[in-house]
Amino acid sequence: MSRVGDELGAMYGDGARALQDEFDSRRLADRLAEVTVHGELDDGDIALVSEQRTVWVATVDADGWPDVSYKGGESGFVRVVGRGELQLPIYNGNGMWRTLGNVRDNGRVALLFVDPARPWRVRVHGVGTVLTDAATVRAFHGAEAVLSVRVARVFPNCGRYIHPEGEVSPFVPQVGRDTPVAEWKLLPFLNEVLPAHDPARTDG
Repeated sequence: MSRVGDELGAMYGDGARALQDEFDSRRLADRLAEVTVHGELDDGDIALVSEQRTVWVATVDADGWPDVSYKGGESGFVRVVGRGELQLPIYNGNGMWRTLGNVRDNGRVALLFVDPARPWRVRVHGVGTVLTDAATVRAFHGAEAVLSVRVARVFPNCGRYIHPEGEVSPFVPQVGRDTPVAEWKLLPFLNEVLPAHDPARTDG
């Protein structure tokens, strides 16, 4: 049996690589993949997921078109079954069943967790299974079905453009004011691979 990670494609396709070369960010992209991408949930991922009340679920339909759906619930409604599996209750909806229908068609799932308090983001790629058996569904109050995601790839994203409630993130470029530099770009092992034009570069 193949590992779930083997079912994923490459981290960067030809389009991403071409743009990385155009904007001189291939070195940075490779370094980020090296130091941030992992094949299962770590303790920090689990803590973040367990606190969230929202998640965005991306799927791909039978014709190859992407779709994305917002899901919400009580804190921790996305259940961490283990480092390699998440379960998400699906509550009563509009009857289209697009998200789970897409999962039934090809299994491809991506989850985006956004934590505005930190702020921080975590992406989870994996293979989904639709669970409708009574025992599993009953474990989630009010659910009609459950989406199980076998984790294949996890990676965080900088949260600098996440807006605090009622405000605009200070990292959003605004006319008449300097835009602050993301602190992670000052870390030596990342600063050294920033694009030549990046204002955060410290080597001139």
